[in-house]
Amino acid sequence: MKIFVTSIDTNIGKTIASSVLCSGLNYSYWKPIQCGDLEQSDSITISELSPNTLIHPESYRLKLPMSPHEAGYQENVEIQLSNIELPQKKQIIIEGAGGVMVPLNYKGDLMIDLIKKLNARVIVVFKNYLGSINHTILTIEQLKSFGLCVIGSIVIGQRVESSEKIIQHITKTKILGHIPHAENLDKNWITKQGEIIAEKLNMELKL
Repeated sequence: MKIFVTSIDTNIGKTIASSVLCSGLNYSYWKPIQCGDLEQSDSITISELSPNTLIHPESYRLKLPMSPHEAGYQENVEIQLSNIELPQKKQIIIEGAGGVMVPLNYKGDLMIDLIKKLNARVIVVFKNYLGSINHTILTIEQLKSFGLCVIGSIVIGQRVESSEKIIQHITKTKILGHIPHAENLDKNWITKQGEIIAEKLNMELKL
């Protein structure tokens, strides 16, 4: 299965969720577009937290910590969907940059267009905070409006049962797992969380 990991905003925990999924499912990892801090990129983080994971090189590596459309513009690089090719057709975790409506270039291509091009199923990562119900529902419904398959969501950090219940009810999607907050992230913690979430995913999706 091709699984695209997106989130409801920046700094929600896509990379942590991706490392847990890669570890637990033994999937490879690919970040098509990396913006900012190339010395400690998301691919490098995955290799540290899930060292047995096969890492595919990024299609675009941009130095500026900005939205891809502006980072590319500042570096004289135009991100083109036609230049982004899936490195592995099955058993791959694909991590997006930002949310689903992040622009990739000034032509108007969006992250959601990339998901559609890759024909991947989607997991939405969210945190519980004031406003996250709205952000999560909007994200899931926008994905569905593009004809994409949202297989479920993953909660990062604190649980809020009332929020999670209404999100599942309105969007008709399941919460597939919960990744708790950790003071010290290391590969052993990621391995443990991977085992937990893999069991849940195998039960829900029969991966």
